[in-house]
Amino acid sequence: MESKFKVARHPAHPILIVFPLGLLSTSVIFDVVYLLTDRPVMSVVAFWMSVAGIIGGFVAAVPGLVDWLAIPSGTRAKQVGAVHGLGNVVVLVLFILSWLLRRDEPSNIPSTLALVCSFAGFGLAGITGWLGTELVYRLGMGVYDGAHLNAPNSLSGRPTSEVQTP
Repeated sequence: MESKFKVARHPAHPILIVFPLGLLSTSVIFDVVYLLTDRPVMSVVAFWMSVAGIIGGFVAAVPGLVDWLAIPSGTRAKQVGAVHGLGNVVVLVLFILSWLLRRDEPSNIPSTLALVCSFAGFGLAGITGWLGTELVYRLGMGVYDGAHLNAPNSLSGRPTSEVQTP
């Protein structure tokens, strides 16, 4: 099915998710660099990358939700989209918690809990990102009206055209 939220005739959600995904991932990289080098500026950069990624995540969520609401109920795409979306809410919550734990003094060493939250968010974002690509590349979500919204999982080894029977 085609996306309901488009920019210049292209689905908006896949365009917008690259920003929060890249920014939040980069914040984790700067946290690691900080831990390895003990340079406070790296912690500050990680802090601000998180802020930008969180804002971008909220922006990207709007067209994602609009598209998900339009997916027919009872399809595999609706289920995968729900897990993808809810997982990304958890990703944002983890990064928001990490940000809250360091907002008073971003140049200080982040607490262990702040780092655990951002690292867990990074790991979960990898899973939810995979689910997003499953929606677009396997199920054709947002791409064309003839999408196969019940195609089997790409890890199953079964062809996309195979129809699952209940």
